[in-house]
Amino acid sequence: MARTDTAQRPQIPLLLSAVFLAYLAQMTLNPIIAPLAREVGLAEWQIGITISAAAVMVVATSQLWGRRSQSWGRKPVLVAALALAAVTMAAFAAVAAAGMRGLLTGTALFALFVLLRGIGFGTAIAAVAPTAQAYIADVTPDEATRVKGMAGIGAVQGIAMMAGAVLGGSLAGFGLLTPLVTVPALLLLGLVVVALGLRREPRHELVADPPRVRATDARVWPFLLAGFGMLTALGFIQVIAGFIVQDRLALDAAATGLVTGGVLLAAGLGMVLAQTVIVPRTGWAPPRLLRAGSATAVAGFALLVPDLGAAPLIGAMLLIGLGLGVAMPGYAAGPSLLMTREEQGGLAGLIGATNGLTFVVAPTLSTALYGVWHTLPIIFGAMVMATVCVFVIAHPRFRHVAPLHGEGDHPELHE
Repeated sequence: MARTDTAQRPQIPLLLSAVFLAYLAQMTLNPIIAPLAREVGLAEWQIGITISAAAVMVVATSQLWGRRSQSWGRKPVLVAALALAAVTMAAFAAVAAAGMRGLLTGTALFALFVLLRGIGFGTAIAAVAPTAQAYIADVTPDEATRVKGMAGIGAVQGIAMMAGAVLGGSLAGFGLLTPLVTVPALLLLGLVVVALGLRREPRHELVADPPRVRATDARVWPFLLAGFGMLTALGFIQVIAGFIVQDRLALDAAATGLVTGGVLLAAGLGMVLAQTVIVPRTGWAPPRLLRAGSATAVAGFALLVPDLGAAPLIGAMLLIGLGLGVAMPGYAAGPSLLMTREEQGGLAGLIGATNGLTFVVAPTLSTALYGVWHTLPIIFGAMVMATVCVFVIAHPRFRHVAPLHGEGDHPELHE
């Protein structure tokens, strides 16, 4: 059974607030990264390397952060991560401002972009989700509350994605420096929330040497494979969404930006609806969430393959977001129900690393396939999603799971 301080209620809402602010900061930068690159004279591939560097750091450091959240405590880890994020993004804003004024150019500017937005911020953001997941796994005593808690993390990330797109685009109307300065301010606000509000665990509740969880662990790898496939399929269409909109609907640049925002908003709305309404109300176990969610996402991909106009395009993205929103809590909660308390930090980090890995693979491959044939990356994404759907239906891990009985009782993961 998960351990909690019986004298005090878990602080899940406060923790989710910190997750929201961290991801809102990240998503606020996304709408302006392309015009910022052109403003400072960097090529598209240089921004691609910068973003890929952040994803690589998420893969490299997520499990380390997850384990440290158990040995140091959640509060010290989040304070350290949010402080690092705020400092690096404040420095990034200063470097970008210098680039816009021509004070920094060329290789030096590119190197600082990679160092600050890539390596520094990527390392910091890698701590947030694994720490939150490990905390929720530790304070939720049964399957239903754990699934609901994991869905909460996904929900605030989805809301942050939508809010960040609106906030970043709106603030850009006051100049590119405005959203750049807002990002570290949001991170600083998250730091204050954690520093002043989150309780520290008593020393006896910390785990001195949390074990490293291997991706090949039989309790874990089927969930990791399913999660990697789902997020890779999503990444394929996220990256090329703007190209799909412009080429299919024959829009100019300004209209493309507006419609693409609406298309991505539909996917975000589907995810948020699934994780705030459908998942908590159904009470389904993780295997059923994975099966129902992946099947719904496959239907969305099937609708997206043919060029049927704007309304079916938006409907397809809504279905994909809805399906993945149902499936992702099952992916996160399922293996946590099979782990001992001491393994939760390592598992949460492993899930974070798997998620980050998709952002290393999907952008390059999807854009390359789009250059060959515009429909090819959509078909590839649909095939990946269909494979995941068959896998979670056929593999015995998703039909009946006998949990590991370690210290205390572990809830059953079953239908």
